[in-house]
Amino acid sequence: MTSTEHAPTLHVVGIALRTHNGEAFQTIPPLWARFSQSELAERLPHRLSDDVYAVYTNFQNAGVDNSGWYTLVIGHAIPGDTPTLPPDGLTHVVAPASRRAVFAVEKGRFDRVGAAWQAIWQRSDLPTTTLADYERYLADGTITIHVGISPTHGIP
Repeated sequence: MTSTEHAPTLHVVGIALRTHNGEAFQTIPPLWARFSQSELAERLPHRLSDDVYAVYTNFQNAGVDNSGWYTLVIGHAIPGDTPTLPPDGLTHVVAPASRRAVFAVEKGRFDRVGAAWQAIWQRSDLPTTTLADYERYLADGTITIHVGISPTHGIP
C-alpha cells in the first residue's frame, strides 16, 4: 500500500557506488556485502539510530528519470548539524525535505526490494522528482522505500 509523507531533510553518511540500472543487479549486492563487513556504525558515534539507509542520488537525468547513472550511498542518518566532512572513505549525501510516496516491502524480505523498485518504476501515475530516493531498513525487519514526488500532484 502506498502512503505519503512530508519527510524532513535526511543526512546520511556511508559507502558509495556510482552505477546505473543496467548493471545494478551486479554492482549493488557487493556494495551491501561491503557495508555489512564495514562496522560503519562504530565509525559514526553521532548517528541518529541503527536504521540503515540506501540513498539514491546525483542522478544523471535528475528531475527527469532514473535511466542514467546515479550514486547509491548505504549508511546511517546523522544530525544535520554534523560537520560535512565524513570519516575517510565515506560519503555524505543529503535527501532534501520533500513530499514522498512510501512503499512497504514485505518485512525481512531484502530479496523483494528490487521487485518493489521495478513495480514503482512501472507506475505512470507517480509524479517522481528523481532527485533523492531512499530505502530504510529497521532492526525489526521493516523495509520501506521513500520516493520523492511532486508537491502539486496527489497519489491515487
